[in-house]
Amino acid sequence: MEAFEQQIRAFAADMDSELKAGNLSFPTVFDLSLRIKKLADDPNSSLESIAELVRAEPLLSAKVLRMANSLLLNPYQREVTSVANAIARIGLSTLRCLAYAVAADQLARDHRSPRMRLIASGLWMRSIDVASWAYAFSRHLSQDNADTALLAGLMVNIGQFYLLAKAADYSALENDTVRFAEFVMLWDEPIKRAVLEAFELPDDIIQAVNLDAEGAIEWPPRTLDDVVFLATLAAETPDPFADLLGIRRRPELLDASLGNDGRSELDSLIEAAEATRKEMLAAVSS
Repeated sequence: MEAFEQQIRAFAADMDSELKAGNLSFPTVFDLSLRIKKLADDPNSSLESIAELVRAEPLLSAKVLRMANSLLLNPYQREVTSVANAIARIGLSTLRCLAYAVAADQLARDHRSPRMRLIASGLWMRSIDVASWAYAFSRHLSQDNADTALLAGLMVNIGQFYLLAKAADYSALENDTVRFAEFVMLWDEPIKRAVLEAFELPDDIIQAVNLDAEGAIEWPPRTLDDVVFLATLAAETPDPFADLLGIRRRPELLDASLGNDGRSELDSLIEAAEATRKEMLAAVSS
């Protein structure tokens, strides 16, 4: 295990250096997501310039067109075949979500280590599970920020995704995935904060993504924080790193955060939002 010890120390030193410098070195897989975000945030960008960048990534183009033509956004089935028109229909907020989703999905599929690829796949499934519930809850509660809730849900595990992507440079880490999971759980929060700041996300998303696992929810949920936290409780796909460490706290969190009455309310909300959740889940993950 000497190689593992050397590489885990080097990895920790690398992360510490990046945090202290305030300059994260993003893996190539996230480049497109960042470029699209910058264009989408620039008021001087044209729809065509954004569409040109999207067209350069066939998988993202396909997802944008598929979502624009989904029953969720196109109930009258007037087919959209232009990427620019599809972006106009889904909106820039949703485009940001899809760009990040494509990056995370590619990381899950392309990680050079088979063991890490399996973990990345589980993390991706957890992310879209949480994000689809956040979107569905926001829509059902008529909060007018469903796209924001979707992005916040996707970002809940961004620190873990970043660490997984960087771990590709340290091949020995796959030899002890339990100890690597301990490392990730230790570094997740500071890395997540740094990544969210680097993405220059709005304060309400940053606050919602920095979950308070000990918090209590007052019913009905009114804030983005509440919606994202409820989405993490509704999602049944486990966090693969917590799972590796035998941490399975969902029942305890449900009891501590909601109590008996709150759990009944959440069950009703889940039932009411299930159809919307399935439509968004299909659009994001297909």
